[in-house]
Amino acid sequence: MPSSPAVDDLRAELIGMAEEDARTAPCANSEDPAERLAWHRLTAEHGDRLRRIMDESGWPTADRVGEAAARAAWLVAQHADRQLDVQRRALQLLEQAVAEGAAGPRELAFLRDRVRVNEGREQLCATQIAGVRDGVPVPWPCAEPDRVDALRAAAGIAPYEEYVAQFTAG
Repeated sequence: MPSSPAVDDLRAELIGMAEEDARTAPCANSEDPAERLAWHRLTAEHGDRLRRIMDESGWPTADRVGEAAARAAWLVAQHADRQLDVQRRALQLLEQAVAEGAAGPRELAFLRDRVRVNEGREQLCATQIAGVRDGVPVPWPCAEPDRVDALRAAAGIAPYEEYVAQFTAG
């Protein structure tokens, strides 16, 4: 991973955005409209910044900015739900990075599903949850429900039932 003042600043900025996201994520589903609005403004601000980063230098891969900053960039893209153009661009660049071996398929699977759901299409890997019924997470509709676990395995994601068991155990 290269180091220069510009790369170090970008790394710190991306990690800072992810930390701010984590601190404020509970506001996304708050009953308080002001808290939800603050969450939407924050994710839009972060999405705008990610757009500029992608325009200036492409996808921030781990070999360029480090693992934590690359994951932070993915998180920002994942939460840019009201900026489908940002999500689509991130998906395109992340697909390229995965094809070049510069990023992993797990984050790609999550972002691809998120974009598909935001476009009103069926997801592939059941990574996006529509809600909870009887204490069990229910995924948004899937294009090929019988292949979900195979697609998840190919992306390095645990089987869906194993994922759901985390929420229903205990």
